[in-house]
Amino acid sequence: MKKLKEYGLCVAGALLVAVGVYFFKVPNHYSTGGVSGVSIILSGYFHLSSAGTVLTAINLLMLLLGFIFCGKECGVKTVIGTVTLSGAMLLLEKFVPVPAPLTSQPFLELIYSVLLPAVGSAILFNIGGSTGGTDIVAMLLKKHASINIGAALLYSDAVITLGSFLFGVQAGLFALLGLVMKATVVDLVIENINLCKCVSIVTAHKDEISDYINGTVGRGATVIEAEGSYTQERKYLIITAVTRLQAASLRRFLRQNYPESFLMITNSSEIIGKGFRGF
Repeated sequence: MKKLKEYGLCVAGALLVAVGVYFFKVPNHYSTGGVSGVSIILSGYFHLSSAGTVLTAINLLMLLLGFIFCGKECGVKTVIGTVTLSGAMLLLEKFVPVPAPLTSQPFLELIYSVLLPAVGSAILFNIGGSTGGTDIVAMLLKKHASINIGAALLYSDAVITLGSFLFGVQAGLFALLGLVMKATVVDLVIENINLCKCVSIVTAHKDEISDYINGTVGRGATVIEAEGSYTQERKYLIITAVTRLQAASLRRFLRQNYPESFLMITNSSEIIGKGFRGF
């Protein structure tokens, strides 16, 4: 069931990328790096073929190279993401032609051209998937070259983005802005997808609160003996990690039953351990 859910998320993420690229990037010639950026330049300026066809050809070539040189590291999720993106682009070109930008507002379209693929990519990255292309290049570089992969991909994306200037200064400047926005939005979306709460409670009622956390909330907790520096009273520090809804439930329980407790809640975008993410 978990695998099916992850495969479904792979498809959903890739479809979001496809919608963002096809409806907003391609008509405006916003090449913000990656295989989609190369396909926009080759199809739009050099008229080699449609963007969907070029993207599919490059992605299939990258996928083949990935299996040859990386084997199983390429992964089922990468295959699903690559095939879904390429197939969706080809189907959209056939059944929903978009010969020109949807609106007369290039900045509005830039936002959607960055936001939709960024959300889709974040969903894929969060479950260990991808839409192929430069992600496979990263795997190849990691396995066969001793270079800084992040820097190499950043430089390649920057070079591809500069290709948007072939379509005019406005398209180039918007593409450069989109490149900067893309990295920020992807990180932001991933953090919010994984957002959990770290809760620290200072209280004298460790048993009652621990029972609520274990039984009702369904989480574990760590209890540490403590002493108040001002009152010299013996207290307990209870530390637990919960979801946002569970944090709200715990806060409500403490307010109704032990309002004298001292409660600290902080955000965490990455909690690794039982009940959360694996290493």
